Amino acid sequence: MERRNFIQSLAAAAGGIAATATQGAVAATATASSATDASGATARAQLAALAQKMSEPVLANMAAGTLKKNFALEVSPTWDGRDKGVTYLECFGRLIAGIAPWLALPDDGTPEGATRKRLHQLALQSYTNSVDPANPDYLLWKGPGQTLVDSAYFTNALIRAPKALWEPLDAKTKQRIIAEIKSLRRIEPPYINWMLFAAMNEAWLMSIGEEFDPMRMNVAIRKINEWYVGDGWIKDGDAFHFDYYNAFVMHPMLVEILDVLDAEKGAFWNGKPEELRAQAIKRMQRYSEHLERFISTDGSFPPIGRSLTYRTAAFQPLALLALRKQLPQSLPEGQVRAALQAVHKAVWSAPSNFTKDSYLTIGFVGHQPELGDWYSNNGSMYIASASLLPLGLPASDSYWTAAPQDWTQKKAFSGARFPKDYPVNY
Repeated sequence: MERRNFIQSLAAAAGGIAATATQGAVAATATASSATDASGATARAQLAALAQKMSEPVLANMAAGTLKKNFALEVSPTWDGRDKGVTYLECFGRLIAGIAPWLALPDDGTPEGATRKRLHQLALQSYTNSVDPANPDYLLWKGPGQTLVDSAYFTNALIRAPKALWEPLDAKTKQRIIAEIKSLRRIEPPYINWMLFAAMNEAWLMSIGEEFDPMRMNVAIRKINEWYVGDGWIKDGDAFHFDYYNAFVMHPMLVEILDVLDAEKGAFWNGKPEELRAQAIKRMQRYSEHLERFISTDGSFPPIGRSLTYRTAAFQPLALLALRKQLPQSLPEGQVRAALQAVHKAVWSAPSNFTKDSYLTIGFVGHQPELGDWYSNNGSMYIASASLLPLGLPASDSYWTAAPQDWTQKKAFSGARFPKDYPVNY
């Protein structure tokens, strides 16, 4: 399948999401020279179609208690032998964290709205089934250390969309979720990015007025700040790794944990949460400036480091800042939208990103199982939904209505003027 057929293939898979907007743009986009030729409405239609394609089989099956039965499990050739049952928690937890803000939008009469409403109801039932020991899709809460990792995405979604995903749940389900999350305190996180997973769970408990462990939050915050090496980059433990873990975990989770600590006026040793939060946002903004400059003229980006198969999750900070209306002044909304649209086109055009049943495969662009790490399964791949976060902005938002602009590399390689780049000292 040629990359120019990206919109057509997604529109078909989406079952008509925003069909009018998409069909009206197909002819023009098929011959377009760049993503900047497409409107914001087309960009949104593409992303909503991708969100549905990614979400529908997971949520429909999990709501019916048939995910474990029907999910075609795939593990890396170098799989370390851990319990494969963790795959389903990875799949649901990571997916729901990315689409939570989209599901939280109010109902409307559009085709996208109808799809979103259906997926929202499936997500609520999936949450219920995930903690029901009698349900076939009860997740692996009593499992290995990896359970802590993906429980944090499970709770991150509840922080991102509490009114849509937490408040409607019945009392028994809420108590079961709280109990499962607290039980994970048995897992001691190593001094790497895992500390943020433990902290995210405690931040969520704090956000709902439950008993929480301040040490698991505050030590994580202190360590991440100790690991800051400058110019927007954070080490993952004692050693610096040139990869996308600053995007997958470090910046987004630190900021969202600090959101809760600040909002709840939580105590923090020798520091003020509001100041730490402001600093963390500035650093994520700076890191996002680097991410934007990584995006080439055709939407490709450097295939570097661990967990490369997480695909477009590499751009979670840009997506999250767009959702939060906190993009730095150097990155206009129309420019970021066009750049991310090009990234999605470059990655998701490959048909073998999905199985014939529309489950994600292991790979970077297409099915490339040899790129999997020793901890990789196809459930892990659903962290790619983190790049869908701007869908949580309504179609009328300026992110979608702003005129598209060329991103930095397009400007640079066309001979246009573009800003020079200098390090920062915060």
